Amino acid sequence: MEPSPVKSKNGGKVEYTYPPIQQLPEDLRPRELFKDRGPAALSDEMLLALLLRAGGPGVNAVRLARDVLDRFGGLEGLSKLDLEELLAARVKWLGEVKGIELLAAVELGKRCAAARSAGNDEAVTHPSAVCRILVPLMGENRQEKFWALLLNTKNRLIGKPVEVARGTLNNVSVHPRDVFNKAVRVSAARVILAHNHPSGDPSPSREDRELTRRMTEAGVMIGIPVLDHVVIGGGAGFPAYVSFRESGLLND
Repeated sequence: MEPSPVKSKNGGKVEYTYPPIQQLPEDLRPRELFKDRGPAALSDEMLLALLLRAGGPGVNAVRLARDVLDRFGGLEGLSKLDLEELLAARVKWLGEVKGIELLAAVELGKRCAAARSAGNDEAVTHPSAVCRILVPLMGENRQEKFWALLLNTKNRLIGKPVEVARGTLNNVSVHPRDVFNKAVRVSAARVILAHNHPSGDPSPSREDRELTRRMTEAGVMIGIPVLDHVVIGGGAGFPAYVSFRESGLLND
């Protein structure tokens, strides 16, 4: 159903109103379409409309969802926002409550993706598997985050990846005890370390090499060896990651 043009009282400007969802044909109502065909049949804006539930005067939830996606560049752009950024955009009829609910749903999606990657019961030995598990958890990638993947004797992940520390745009401070205290508690057989470079360039820094050396030495002393340290980048013109083990840097 097409929107109806209505002249405003402010200078004769033509604005558009959108009929309530209840007045749309059934095949354009998100809830009915969900029940009839399942979630996979819904477009991004219809799924988003289900979360938003309502718009405002002259703006139904589907139209509001379209405005949100247009403003932020689709789901990918939306997934990189925090609440402050979302509200600063001042999308009409998108307030704090809806913003919180929307970003909570985005975070659940990220965690579901990470759980699927981590729950396939495959041995985590290749750095590409590390990236597949962690990238959904790294969020907006504006600060360095340091992770530990705690593995059993078959190199399978024990629980979820552990976010050990968060830092700044180009630095994160981690102590070996932050990693190995957790590893000892779950009886991990070995660990894989990983952190991101928000710049996109995964080339290990001097600090990265020194940290890896200290972690490796601590692992040897405790009896929980470090299998690898994966630096995740993947910006334009850069590889997606650098593996210390593959690069021969693990025992430098």
